[in-house]
Amino acid sequence: MERFTREQAERLVHTYADLILRLSYTYLKSTHDAEDICQTVFLKYLTSAPQFESSEHEKAWILRTAANACKDILKSAWWTRNCNIEACAEIAQPDTEEDSVLAMVQTLPEKYRVPLYLHYYEGYQIREIAEILGEHPATINTRLDRGRKRLKQMLGGNCCEQGV
Repeated sequence: MERFTREQAERLVHTYADLILRLSYTYLKSTHDAEDICQTVFLKYLTSAPQFESSEHEKAWILRTAANACKDILKSAWWTRNCNIEACAEIAQPDTEEDSVLAMVQTLPEKYRVPLYLHYYEGYQIREIAEILGEHPATINTRLDRGRKRLKQMLGGNCCEQGV
């Protein structure tokens, strides 16, 4: 197993921590759970020492691993039996204005929220999102379309003119 230097580990954190946190928060809507996912992804990276063809391949692996870790938490018995922390108290979350498009995206169901986030905020193409989420490109295209329609309704028809 390859040993990572401190500099390599710091590069990973500086390059991907924010990305993992934002994606995880999109799934879990909990800052603390998103931080746990971030640690899980980095630990998996450092212990498995995957080889990548390019930085884009590395980024896709990071996103796919984070998405899978979030899905694992969401289907776990612990998650389904416990009260979500938001229901008990207000928590810290990424800064968003109440009426911003990102705040509206966060209120959408997961199947629309995650593809919209990856497409508009992270810049991924439909094919790439499908690969990351393990779905067909047609499914992602449909979810983006339906998510945009829901956003348009929520924002009174103004979101599409602003380019979401």
